[in-house]
Amino acid sequence: MTTPFFDLKATHNPHRWYLPLHAGLCVGPPGNVFMFGGVGMASAISAMERTCERPVIWATAQYLSYARPPSIVDLDVWVPAHGKHNSQARVIGHVGDKEIFTVNAALGSRESELSHQWVQAPEVPGPDDCRLAQHWRSESDHLHSRVEVRVAKGRYGPERKAGGLSEDGQLLIWVRPLGDIAIDSSFLAIIADFIPSGIGNALGRMAGGNSLDNTIRFRRIVPTDWVLCDIRIQSIHGGFGQGSMALYAQSGELMATASQSLIIRIHDEPK
Repeated sequence: MTTPFFDLKATHNPHRWYLPLHAGLCVGPPGNVFMFGGVGMASAISAMERTCERPVIWATAQYLSYARPPSIVDLDVWVPAHGKHNSQARVIGHVGDKEIFTVNAALGSRESELSHQWVQAPEVPGPDDCRLAQHWRSESDHLHSRVEVRVAKGRYGPERKAGGLSEDGQLLIWVRPLGDIAIDSSFLAIIADFIPSGIGNALGRMAGGNSLDNTIRFRRIVPTDWVLCDIRIQSIHGGFGQGSMALYAQSGELMATASQSLIIRIHDEPK
């Protein structure tokens, strides 16, 4: 039996949930650890799906501040529209009176025989034939220690600083959770926030970014052991970057797409 990536807890109020933070939900260097942005998005998606009892169709997050362990993140769910087939909802995530993120979403489903995808998964070796990636900070107990990443194309971790600019800004990685963790809408929302990992590959430098926003659109989630993440950095200018990701099952089924804006961080420059 699989378990969720995080333990979102209910309260007596069906519109309020809370998430205790621990190192496994966080990233960052020693002394500056904070909740991974994708965890905020994923916890909001889970809260809305459980409140509305409908699957999320799309969700967009705006990241406003940082939450640090061992604080408690409260998630308040608002549902201003609830129709026959879909709901419109939003979540405000906060620690005490400090707002950390806001997520807007649509939820629902409709019966239809139409199902097709026009985009195709890139042809790459399977995860067992790809090299194991090491996170550049070698974090031992943070979020990156709870997932396995294998590189099918591009540069990841310390190897990003070799080779100069990428010709196409594309990074292809296989990702799976370690342990009996479900690959569900929440997990896909977490790894959708790996888009900044494509910045170092695109620039050929030790670089990344802090998320300003993230939008994910779900198509169809199917059973799979690995997720192929097709990360593409479109542009960088004025200290900001834009990127996107397509998330495929091992079968080639498109499960979701994501896009993001971020603040560029260059780690190899002198302080």
